[in-house]
Amino acid sequence: MSKAGVFTGPSGVIYRDRKRHLWFSSLFVPAIVFVGPALYFATGNNALMLWLPLAFYYLTVPVLDMLIGEDTSNPPEEVVPQLENDPYYRWILYALVPLIWGAWFYGAWFVGTQNLPWHGVLAMIYLIGGTCGVGINLGHELGHKKGKGERWLAKFVLAPCAYGHFFIEHNKGHHKDVATPEDPASSRMGESIWKFALRELPGAAKRAWRLEKDRLTAQGKSVWSLENEIIQPAIITLVAWGTVLAIFGIGLLPYILGTAFWGAFQLTSANYIEHYGLLRHKKANGRYERTQPHHSWNSNHMFSNWATFHLQRHSDHHAHPTRRYQSLRHFENLPELPNGYFGMFFISYFPPIWYKVMDKRLLEHAGYDARNINFDPAKREKLIEKYGIKHGDAPAKVVV
Repeated sequence: MSKAGVFTGPSGVIYRDRKRHLWFSSLFVPAIVFVGPALYFATGNNALMLWLPLAFYYLTVPVLDMLIGEDTSNPPEEVVPQLENDPYYRWILYALVPLIWGAWFYGAWFVGTQNLPWHGVLAMIYLIGGTCGVGINLGHELGHKKGKGERWLAKFVLAPCAYGHFFIEHNKGHHKDVATPEDPASSRMGESIWKFALRELPGAAKRAWRLEKDRLTAQGKSVWSLENEIIQPAIITLVAWGTVLAIFGIGLLPYILGTAFWGAFQLTSANYIEHYGLLRHKKANGRYERTQPHHSWNSNHMFSNWATFHLQRHSDHHAHPTRRYQSLRHFENLPELPNGYFGMFFISYFPPIWYKVMDKRLLEHAGYDARNINFDPAKREKLIEKYGIKHGDAPAKVVV
């Protein structure tokens, strides 16, 4: 590597990471939550101003994704080891940790000290809960790494919204069962996000506890020991929540619970759109086929990818989960989302619109073959009849 952002491979190939400085947008996007309170004070305590940052997330970002377009470029494989060893990319992740915690404490102070109307409190729940969602995404990136320091940072950043069990559930549960009927975190064709949430939220928590209990039991240890990696971040949560409640009073508890729920629901939203209706086939030995890039919906929309550490290149992530965000790749002929995550989240909250946008894309990818689709069991026959989907008795090859 001759200078920042320029990498030279063993064969002499030179790669310049043109997105290197754009990753800083991952810091600016969650920092926008501070704009709402700033406008509130600047306009004489007008609580309606607290809603403006939400318009940025759900309206402006999808438009930016459409205007800026997509990026399908990949780094040459021979420079990937250098790219992943460059500490610059890790320091951006580390810088986001205090920003998320700072936003969470600031939100508690703001709600705890200002005489806000109910809609102002609700706006802050959405804003700070969204920041907790960013924290879950950060915990997702850090939690997949092998270093103890990064894994502990993952637990730490998951704590504000009390979602520490994600550290276990995602890595050992979701990645194993993804795109199968057994996975509570993979949505099914015909399943609304609201029905999915009722299955995913409790299902993920139960699976995480079961996995951690099995691990500790196999080692002859109590599930209630401090070595339980669900209890560890839970302690951080209790300390943080207890501190702000001691300062601002128990009346702040509904706000804290609301932000925790909305933060968790951001993950639910991501899980819903990432694997909707996609299916891995079960082999003759009863085991599922290896996870491939076509088992996840992909998005190369540039702005939202900068803001989410390439989370939207989800296909490569599931096929190669330890690969760092800066080196995740685009593959041809994958199931593609028509917009970035912020736009797709918003659409998913209106099931009729979601089905109209996504069902045809899913069917085209699956070749209109029921053997390639993960159906909501209650909707299976109705959907087959509605769309003229072909039945089958044996697993078919996915059309890619």
